[in-house]
Amino acid sequence: MLEQWQIDKYNEDGFLVVENVLSAEDISALLEDFNGWVEESRKHTQAYGETIDGRARFDVDHDHSADHPSLRRVASPAEISDTYKRIALESKVAQYSGQLIGGSGARFHHGKINSKLPHTATQVKWHQDFPFTPHSNDDLVTSLLMVSEVTLENGPLQVIPGSHKKELFSHWHDGVFTGAVSDEIESERCQNPVSCYGPAGSVCFMHSRLLHASSPNDTELPRTMFINVYAAEDALPYGENPLPSIHSGEMVWGKESGQVRSTANTLKLPQKPKGASFFVQQANQD
Repeated sequence: MLEQWQIDKYNEDGFLVVENVLSAEDISALLEDFNGWVEESRKHTQAYGETIDGRARFDVDHDHSADHPSLRRVASPAEISDTYKRIALESKVAQYSGQLIGGSGARFHHGKINSKLPHTATQVKWHQDFPFTPHSNDDLVTSLLMVSEVTLENGPLQVIPGSHKKELFSHWHDGVFTGAVSDEIESERCQNPVSCYGPAGSVCFMHSRLLHASSPNDTELPRTMFINVYAAEDALPYGENPLPSIHSGEMVWGKESGQVRSTANTLKLPQKPKGASFFVQQANQD
């Protein structure tokens, strides 16, 4: 399990990078499935497949082609891969997330793969996760498993340490849920970010209030992340799950208390994307 100094660092900074969370064998199995999905994506020109709410499971960026695949999102991979299911629900990724959440237990909320294949345009604008997944309390952890090596150059996660202790910013602008903070907040609050990187098998655990973003990958090295969100078992979700799954709500650590805990937060509920992923919201294309 995590040591107390790691938990303290997470609570202070809002994020924690831990190396060697998964074995080389687990990473190899995850890559085998993902590489198969990349090959399949070459046959498609737009988002395809289907999840339980009818939206596409596989999302591609505007620069995607058969010769230059740009598969940027696989929604709920735990539903179509036994390996991804085991890692999301039964591995140290889930256990460490539960330990960081604390309390009596933790539940699986949703999962996805966000990938930046070599020389692709995919980027993520500055945002916080909690406005996408509001709950009665904000004890939620986003775990970003590095399925491939993440370097300073291939589009790593960038975070603002300590921003999880400050306010929640609106992701609505001119009546539209854009999935990003305003340009003013980016200029005022998102300077001097810290990059999160490491070898394959590393995990960045991130508080759902933390400001974060990432840039496109202009290198030959793919950057593939298996991202799972876990919530305190006594956190009641508000609104729809942005990526509903047959596994949503399953306990992954601890036990159920039978209670609901509330903390003070004020925000406008998010708008679920009509398209395959929040990338279309951030691009104002939803």
